[in-house]
Amino acid sequence: MIKSQPRNPRLLKPQRTVSIVGTGSYVPEKVLSNADLEKMVETSDEWIVTRTGIRERRIAADDEFTSQMATKAARAALEQAGVAANEINLIIVATVTPDMAFPSTACFVQKELGATGAACFDVSAACAGFLYAMEIAAQFIANHTAETVLVIGAEKLSGIVDWSDRNTCVLFGDGAGAAVLRHRPGSHGIIASHMETNAELTDILTLPGGGSRFPITAENVNQRTNTIKMAGKEVYKQAVNAMLSASLKVLEESGLKADDLACIIPHQANYRIIEAIASRMEVPMERFMIDLDRYGNTSAAAVAIALDEANRSGRMKEGDFILLVVFGGGLTWASSVIQW
Repeated sequence: MIKSQPRNPRLLKPQRTVSIVGTGSYVPEKVLSNADLEKMVETSDEWIVTRTGIRERRIAADDEFTSQMATKAARAALEQAGVAANEINLIIVATVTPDMAFPSTACFVQKELGATGAACFDVSAACAGFLYAMEIAAQFIANHTAETVLVIGAEKLSGIVDWSDRNTCVLFGDGAGAAVLRHRPGSHGIIASHMETNAELTDILTLPGGGSRFPITAENVNQRTNTIKMAGKEVYKQAVNAMLSASLKVLEESGLKADDLACIIPHQANYRIIEAIASRMEVPMERFMIDLDRYGNTSAAAVAIALDEANRSGRMKEGDFILLVVFGGGLTWASSVIQW
């Protein structure tokens, strides 16, 4: 007699749509202006603004950790969503500046929130991390594995910046952004997503030291291998091409055109990159959400902070289509079209 195979109840349920039901963000109090940087390295406000669009950035206190910033952003998102910590099934933190190698930063967030019923892990995809984490979260909800997922992008980049390198230290800041994801009946939510990687270019944006490949030793500690290294011109070129391609691909997958978008939220790295993408997409800059002038590049937190600011300032209303697109080291990039 052939025994029948047990049936997975999840397979009997249709896939669910996934919506963002709340957003939150946090940036540290300390402001580091371009004028402040003029006193630290050979640079000028005019040079920084002309080449990047950045005027200031936020810097975390010495005793302020990535998990603490992540928790503050998470609390704001949960409050807006009307969701209690004990309702969270999964916490995903996107970061390249974790509190420590392990436990994951998400574990510390769970402890601070009191979200004892949540599974926790981190995602490392550099500046693309928040959208990578959001797509992972969407799969858990769509397949009935989780009901409520908290996704956070959080970074303390000030701890890995070489403050003597004028080409990179002017770019980065600290902060965190969060989103609560759930199925919302009758809503399209996340319509289409795209993720891509080109590992042939791992060396143009990297933090080489501190891992098993290049451990920090007494002999090499002065080489500052545990700080960000970037080939700026090449990163710029790759970012424009990758973000444009990802935007067009996800629009095609969703059956939309650029004109259908109420708001575009790009990775906040460089104003000229965003201008180039806007020009090639033939979309006016007014439809792009930009806050890099105030926060600089906060890596995985950047698009999450901008999303929260766009949400809270009324940049999109229910039913609007928005595009999120990001690019980071790896090289990694991703895009998502969402009906708000």
